[in-house]
Amino acid sequence: MNHVLRRLALSGSIVSVLLFSCAGGGGGGGGIGGTGKVRMALTDAPSCGYDSVNVTIEKLRIHEHADANGGDAGWSDIVLDPPKRVDLLTLQNGILEPLGETAVTASHYAQIRMVLAENSKAAPLANSVVPTGQAEVPLDTASGSHSGIKVKLDATVEPDQTVDVVLDFDACLSVVKAGNSGKYKLKPVVTAIPVGPAGQGVVGYVDPTLAMGSTQVSVQTNGVPVKATAPDANGQFTLYPVPAGSYDLVISAQGRVTAVVRGVPVDTTAYTYVNNAATPINPGPLQAGARQVTGKVSPASATVRLVQPLSGGTLVEAAYAPVDAKFGSYLATVPIDAPWLADFSPVALIFHVDYEAQGRYTVEAISNGQRKAQLIDARQPVPPINFSFD
Repeated sequence: MNHVLRRLALSGSIVSVLLFSCAGGGGGGGGIGGTGKVRMALTDAPSCGYDSVNVTIEKLRIHEHADANGGDAGWSDIVLDPPKRVDLLTLQNGILEPLGETAVTASHYAQIRMVLAENSKAAPLANSVVPTGQAEVPLDTASGSHSGIKVKLDATVEPDQTVDVVLDFDACLSVVKAGNSGKYKLKPVVTAIPVGPAGQGVVGYVDPTLAMGSTQVSVQTNGVPVKATAPDANGQFTLYPVPAGSYDLVISAQGRVTAVVRGVPVDTTAYTYVNNAATPINPGPLQAGARQVTGKVSPASATVRLVQPLSGGTLVEAAYAPVDAKFGSYLATVPIDAPWLADFSPVALIFHVDYEAQGRYTVEAISNGQRKAQLIDARQPVPPINFSFD
């Protein structure tokens, strides 16, 4: 992976979210005087069951206030003419879409709005998905039109300084199927990550036999994924950008046990290399097999995932369960076999089998900030698990 290209990619076209005309908005909010520069880029996480997820970006807006509504004064806009259509799934494994740079009023910024074009007769597939093995179909982006997708931001532009911000658009969490209608809806999950001139990345290798779209590598903290990707054809994975901190690296591959590396450090000075191509991570094949977990949630806007407690108090997300936007039904598959566990070492990774964690999962549903959960033992058949927040 060309890390120089990744850094230089912070200049270009798609989501120049912080690019704005100083004459385009006033609006009051703590300007500190002078001007600086902002460079923007877009990236994505792996998608669940899609070969392409396309969005067309029409307009980008920025505001100093986190609670500003779309119709409030003080917005500064950039119009993409013509609107830019992007396949999010091409932006994985450390690849960024360049966004360009501009001079801005020095101030603190707290909100971004990404306005998507609507599908129309002239452009019926401006926003679309290609389900694996199927034809391209429109993607309903009502939540991204008009007022735009709201993204929280915490970035200060100092006078005569340049700020780099990467928008991470999680296609896996953002696209939901609407029953048997053949329709798909956008439920956008986007985060804004300020990045420095170096570091904030994790690089490593899985065995090339795992270099497939269904393999997912993520860094997590307390069971919450922060950044995920799929390895490239050589088994290399690059997780970038990742805020500085300590993380659990989680590798999930079809037909293999889950592999976890605890305590992977990320700093702002250099990339963290977990291993090299000569010593790839190669989780063992499942012996006991996998278990399907199904059920329904109400409302259908709820999210469902399965988390697994490991020995020593580590918690990881083992699977995300997409929820049908019409029926509220979900399905996830998790290994029955015990996971592999290792502590990070710059010398060598030494895995052991975490028998204490075998088959132990928590099915967790979340709706409007409320959480409901149920423990399961995947070593036994699991009946449908339903949650209701009504």
